[in-house]
Amino acid sequence: MVAIAAQFTAEAYPQVHRNPAFKVPGPEDVKYFRSFLDADEVLEAPQGDDEALVSFNQDWMNKYRGQSNLVLLPKSTEKVSKIMKYCNEQKLAVVPQGGNTDLVGASVPVFDEIILSLKQMNKIRDFDPVSGAFKCDAGVVMKDAHQFLRDNDHIFPLDLPSRNACQVGGVVSTNAGGLNLLRYGSLHGNVLGLEVVLPNGEIISNIDALRKDNTGYDLKQLFIGAEGTIGVITGVSILAAAKPKAFNNVFIGLESFDVVQTLFVKAKKELSEILSAFEFMDRGSIKCTIEYLKDMPFLLKNQHNFYVLIETSGSNQAHDSEKLTTFIQNALDEKLISEAKVSDNIDEYNTIWTWRKSVPPACNSYGGMYKYDMSLKLKDLYSVSEAVTKRLDAAGLIGDAPKPIVASVGYGHVGDGNIHLNIAVREFTKEIEGLLEPFVYEYIQSKKGSISAEHGVGFHKHGHLHYCRSEIEIRFMKEIKKHYDPNFILNPYKYV
Repeated sequence: MVAIAAQFTAEAYPQVHRNPAFKVPGPEDVKYFRSFLDADEVLEAPQGDDEALVSFNQDWMNKYRGQSNLVLLPKSTEKVSKIMKYCNEQKLAVVPQGGNTDLVGASVPVFDEIILSLKQMNKIRDFDPVSGAFKCDAGVVMKDAHQFLRDNDHIFPLDLPSRNACQVGGVVSTNAGGLNLLRYGSLHGNVLGLEVVLPNGEIISNIDALRKDNTGYDLKQLFIGAEGTIGVITGVSILAAAKPKAFNNVFIGLESFDVVQTLFVKAKKELSEILSAFEFMDRGSIKCTIEYLKDMPFLLKNQHNFYVLIETSGSNQAHDSEKLTTFIQNALDEKLISEAKVSDNIDEYNTIWTWRKSVPPACNSYGGMYKYDMSLKLKDLYSVSEAVTKRLDAAGLIGDAPKPIVASVGYGHVGDGNIHLNIAVREFTKEIEGLLEPFVYEYIQSKKGSISAEHGVGFHKHGHLHYCRSEIEIRFMKEIKKHYDPNFILNPYKYV
């Protein structure tokens, strides 16, 4: 299906007004940038051509679209510094952008902000195979980081379905969680150091940081998850893990979310040190994926209410395979699961992961989607999906065309208490949005959860932090923003 052509964000959300203090980028500004940037580091849209820079202006979900006529693609930190110093002096608003796989409207303009793309800062700087410290430019694509480290018997401690496009600096800036947080933890623990250009052009760097260093405030933590609102990450040092010698996975069908929880407890006990991922998907998400992967045979013989993907990674293939096989057989004997497909080789292993990683693009393939990313206590995790689906269905909006909603589905990371709620739509409407918000946020608040587990705040959740953050926490965040970016030029209209 053809993707929805996103309406300009400024038109879709007329209550958001352009900051009149910001200068409109003009020919004199472009002339200045061209004085030190190469020809391929400046992209300028022809006058009146709204489509020329659409891949930079529009988000992956086809929901948000800015109106920038200027994209800068510097190849060095020093050039980023000169850009930011000038923009701060001239009060030109800037949106940092990585692979533009963001899911909350954080990486695209709202109005005519200059887009600062890091895609040409894509060099691997250094790797220490003894300590595992890996240093790279912010624009290195995650897929390339994975491949480099695998070639050096290590792995990048984060994996995402968007790994072919997302960039290392972008995932750090959004504090993405990913598929293996259960095993390797969050980026707050794995990032060793950062190189950051501040809004005034100053460069702050501790990219050569040691694994242990208690000399003063750990400033890098401020920029991890700040979504480019207080600085532009240009370099990253991260701790790579040793590459496991054995990888196994299994795709399981079962009938209730209570059983999903029981199976997770059992997996932690019986798979223990080799457990590296525990993902769940509901019936609706797999139904969408079956339609999306129409030429790929489904893994199981039957359809089920829920599905689980378990991955193990360790040092001994025979040991790990035996442990996983015993776990599956015990679960079948206890009637916890209905059927299972265990990978027998690397091709089957990759195929099983394809069924999980394809859920987001499958939901987006009908035209677009509303997407929510939340943390809840495990016992409440799926309840938000049930509540939202019931609400949308009662309004008569889910079903065959011309109804606007194809499906409302839930899936996510059980090990992290993180659910993704996707509402696959044929069109975006204010009626759907009015049913979703603030209902979703109020529901999460009632369960003492978080309205953003790993996707961030961006434009989508700007102004909604009070549903899961205290007044004093929000005040501190605003004070940090004001301190680092007193002109508010960096990624405006978002975050806090």
